[in-house]
Amino acid sequence: MGEHMQSNLFRIGCGAGFGGDRLDAAVPVVDALVASGGPACLMFETLAERTLALSQLARRGGGVGYDPHLMDRLRPILGTCLQHGISIVGNFGAADPVGAAQAIDALAREIGARVPKIFVVSGDDLMVSPHRAEIDPTLQACLPAGALPLSANVYLGASQIRDALIAGADIVVTGRVADPALALGAVAAHFDWSFDNLDLIAAGTMAGHLLECGGQVTGGYFADPGMKDVPDLANLGFPIVEISADGAMVVTKPEGTGGCVNARTVKEQLLYEIHDPAAYLTPDVVLDLTSVSVKNLGQNRVALRGARGTRRPETLKATVCYDGGFIGEGGISYSGPGADARARLAIDILRGRLAPDLQMRAQTVSTQAQMTALFDDGPKRRIATSPAGSFDLTEIAEIQNDVRVHIAVRSTDRAEVAHAMHELGALYTCGPGGGGGVRSTIRSRLYTSSALIPRDLVDASCQEWSDAR
Repeated sequence: MGEHMQSNLFRIGCGAGFGGDRLDAAVPVVDALVASGGPACLMFETLAERTLALSQLARRGGGVGYDPHLMDRLRPILGTCLQHGISIVGNFGAADPVGAAQAIDALAREIGARVPKIFVVSGDDLMVSPHRAEIDPTLQACLPAGALPLSANVYLGASQIRDALIAGADIVVTGRVADPALALGAVAAHFDWSFDNLDLIAAGTMAGHLLECGGQVTGGYFADPGMKDVPDLANLGFPIVEISADGAMVVTKPEGTGGCVNARTVKEQLLYEIHDPAAYLTPDVVLDLTSVSVKNLGQNRVALRGARGTRRPETLKATVCYDGGFIGEGGISYSGPGADARARLAIDILRGRLAPDLQMRAQTVSTQAQMTALFDDGPKRRIATSPAGSFDLTEIAEIQNDVRVHIAVRSTDRAEVAHAMHELGALYTCGPGGGGGVRSTIRSRLYTSSALIPRDLVDASCQEWSDAR
């Protein structure tokens, strides 16, 4: 396997890079991990900042507080992973890791797999922290005057994941942890790395960072036709990192899948969301990427080594979400001759009808398109005038203008937003001629802020799920 001995490798595959990721992405990854025959782990990263806040709100409203797609992600691969000893680590627990563990246990029983040993990592939810009184002034200081936190979650590190896997966990369910920690915990458990060995912890963190966005490192998001061509993105393969005990690693993907892994895709992901390549702050280590070497080994295989680490920060970052009121978005279309002028008139009407202090943005988006009905597969015809003045039906040949008016409004008062969306719909008959295709939505708006929490005020732990119920 390139520069590494087969017996010295641990493989980590990624099954999701964000909450809206493809639901079948893990299947070829698991097949590749099984075919390798060696020790392996599958990670799922599904938790953006607002994703967690929305999960908190959903849980309080009686809904599911964990990843709503959890069963769809795990059903195709859970039995195979349990059969072949591939551990699973995921932050798909979101606002309810215990509920996620319960759901996974029920799924294993439903599909006839062996009952998994599930561990739950807790301590990230500061709203239920035993140190809430001490933490509150820090949370409040990062919010606007009068705002109250709806959720506050601190980014935990990898040590609880490591402990759970050493204790024999088949599956580790977390809420908010630093994204790279999902991989680092598994690598540190397998090789029994000490968190005092900062260069090794930095290497594991780099591996997690390469994996955390899923298909980005295998050509998704990298693709730019004519500039950076990527084959078969419809069947994009998700990444696998092969890492050795000394921290050297190879990024690859399952054979027969689309996408690509090369030095360029790896370098883009390596620097993605990195504020300082010499000092990437994580809960476990400060990662220095400036000495990392990136080398193409062959088709879809890229080797990296040289990560360096310094002592971790004294505080942990927390994301705090608070109420941002409501936002309404909608649109109406105008086509044919004079479409631009009619669209701009529609905007003027809306501005005249809505309160001057309502926060509103409106714009027109003009495209050149054939005049055609969306679901009409028959011939498209128009009435044309012949030189003699008679009328004739001919095939449409010319290109027509198609203009979409977009409007967005926001307010702390939902009724104001609803009124604006109603006025948009009224343009059907109270606006310029030929308007159609009105669509509108109203949703709650969340804002986020960040705070730094002293480590001694964060009580992180891992428990086997049967003990956590």
